[in-house]
Amino acid sequence: MDHILYTAMSGARQSLDRQGVVSNNLANASTSGFRAQLHASRAVPVQGAGELPTRISAAETTPGADFTPGPVNATGRDLDVAMGKDAWLAVQAPDGDEAYTRRGDLQVDGDGLVNVAGHPVMGDGGPLIVPLGARLFVGADGTVSAISPGQDAENLVAMGRLKLVNGAEAKLTRGEDGLFRAEGGNLQQDEAMTVTSGALEGSNVSAVETMVAMIDSARRYEMQMKVISSADENAQRANQLLSLQG
Repeated sequence: MDHILYTAMSGARQSLDRQGVVSNNLANASTSGFRAQLHASRAVPVQGAGELPTRISAAETTPGADFTPGPVNATGRDLDVAMGKDAWLAVQAPDGDEAYTRRGDLQVDGDGLVNVAGHPVMGDGGPLIVPLGARLFVGADGTVSAISPGQDAENLVAMGRLKLVNGAEAKLTRGEDGLFRAEGGNLQQDEAMTVTSGALEGSNVSAVETMVAMIDSARRYEMQMKVISSADENAQRANQLLSLQG
């Protein structure tokens, strides 16, 4: 078998992996606070007993996420909050551990639990719970206040404070659930972190650039498949010549 098949095969497989990363980014182009996943290709020597310096394969890696801030848009909704420059919101991940996100479209479920995309939002002493039916307000420092039904503004009561951490001082890595976690354990609340109420930070994914990357990845895959097809045709012709000589 022609050794070019191994190079083309690895290139085609990595093109498919890259397409998956690009597709996920494009699918989240309108997701609040989303951070695009980076991708990179590199050439690596083929390993094994028959290792030769001329045999090279392709490898696709995801070195991390793009932490460039997304655009902030006003929504006018009291429970929409845009994180400050380095602020990250602490939430409870599905596995029970603490994780972090820049998404700020807060919701209240039927039990009064404040959550983001189904993940409980962490407060001063655990998940933040508010009275059902109350009108909620979020201050610049993350303090959540409530006015019970039938009450006026003079009866505004602080229910707790969003746990905001400084993501710039920690090494955050993305998990399979899309949430970020800090190496070395949970981060401490940073009193200097702020939020803007009535606004949301958008995704930092550029739909145009991502579409171009998707087309480029598809063309790379087609090119690798053509190389595999050409190598197969060459092998068949070589077999025919050998048969004639025999």
